[in-house]
Amino acid sequence: MPLPEDERIVALANDLLQQFDQLFSVHPGFRAAHAKGQMLTGVFYPAPEAQTLTAAPHIVRKSTPVTVRFSNSTGLPELPDSAPEANPRGLGVRFNLAEHVHTDIVSHTMDGFPTRDGYEFLEFLKAVAASGPEVPSPKPVELFLGAHPAALAFVQAPKPFPTSLARDTYYGVTAFEFTNAAEEKRFGRYRIVPEEGNDYFAEGAAASLSANYHFDEIVARVGKGPVRFTILVQIAAPGDVVDDATIHWPEERPLVKFGTLELTGAVPDNLAQQKHIIFDPIPRVTGIEPSADPLLELRAAIYLISGRRRRAA
Repeated sequence: MPLPEDERIVALANDLLQQFDQLFSVHPGFRAAHAKGQMLTGVFYPAPEAQTLTAAPHIVRKSTPVTVRFSNSTGLPELPDSAPEANPRGLGVRFNLAEHVHTDIVSHTMDGFPTRDGYEFLEFLKAVAASGPEVPSPKPVELFLGAHPAALAFVQAPKPFPTSLARDTYYGVTAFEFTNAAEEKRFGRYRIVPEEGNDYFAEGAAASLSANYHFDEIVARVGKGPVRFTILVQIAAPGDVVDDATIHWPEERPLVKFGTLELTGAVPDNLAQQKHIIFDPIPRVTGIEPSADPLLELRAAIYLISGRRRRAA
């Protein structure tokens, strides 16, 4: 007899967590993925045109305090910022609406995700784990990528090193349904663009960076003045696939300005706050609803399970 949907999602989330543990070992108090990070604080200022998109609470207010977390990829908290595995970088944004009331954006520096759902992702992670340097070709991961074009495209896509975490663009992986005050509905994906524009090191130049270069740099940068990003929403056209994170929408799809993210300071108790905060990929506010993307409920489950383990460490 098949498990109920909620139990099935929790079981898959636990399987994924165990697979991350196998790949990166368990580091008590740290995330199983995107373990190394830095938190900053600031303010979000909504754009007037965002009200054509949604009546969400942080859009109808003049401003909302935010907490953000920049991160490296992998579950290794000591991973040098110069390591190729540090890419793609992550950016979590929490809009603090009231005490214990918030909505989040979870994003990274790749437009999309390697697999359609959690079962494919688990298969991918298992293939990676079984493909050590001593394993002859074709390795399990090579066979997986050969059978999954979207995952192959994700792995092969350029992942340049930004000169600063403040000089890279971050993409929301999944689509959401935005509803405005007139009850008009549109699907869209977040895109977080640096005010100063993208800037990357030349190929090979990042190899000589210090181990904590990017996190030291963003703390020093915000200490000299605000760091700003523009949050945009790319709008789906009728017929665009809105429940598959491996499918990119054409670049000509319109972008609606959602607002400005202004980061003004580093969180003083950085490690303790990172251990405590659990980002939620599901918005859970009026005016922004999840799509039917199967990654959403799964990511929410694994973030919660991993977060509870982290807090208990």
